[in-house]
Amino acid sequence: MASVSIYLNFDGKTEEAFEFYKSVFGTEYEGNGMMRMEDVPSPEGVPEMSEEMKQQIMHVTLPILNGFQLMGSDAPEEMTGRKLVMGNSMYINLEPDSREEGDRLFKALSEGGKVEQEMQDMFWGDYWGAFTDKYGIQWMINVAQKTE
Repeated sequence: MASVSIYLNFDGKTEEAFEFYKSVFGTEYEGNGMMRMEDVPSPEGVPEMSEEMKQQIMHVTLPILNGFQLMGSDAPEEMTGRKLVMGNSMYINLEPDSREEGDRLFKALSEGGKVEQEMQDMFWGDYWGAFTDKYGIQWMINVAQKTE
C-alpha cells in the first residue's frame, strides 16, 4: 500500500528527539528499532568510524497518527559532506480527532520549544496552533470543525 512519511535529519540528536516523540505519541519503533551507524557495513578501504559516530542513529521509524510515520537519522557532516541546517520551510501538520488530543499534543510537543500560535479557534472554523519544538522541528496542530 502506498504511503507518505516525513524524514527528519538531526545533528547527533535523533535518539533524543525520537525518544521524546515516542513518549508523546505512546507508540513503539517499527522494524529494527533504532539502527545505529555501527550497524552499517564499512566499505573496504574506508577509515573506521569513531566510537561517537558509531552510536549515532542510522535510521528509525515511529508511527504517530493514523498510519502516518516519522522517520529519521543523524546526518553528520563527516558522512554526508554537507552541513545540516534546520530549515524553516516545512511543518509537520497533525490533525487529531478532538480538541483534547490537539491540546495534549500541542502542550507535549511544544514543551521547551517556541510557540508561534497558541491553540485557538480560527477564522476558517478549525481549532489550530503552531510551534517549533525543542529540536527545531516545526509543527502545526489542526482540529477540523465537525460538520454534520
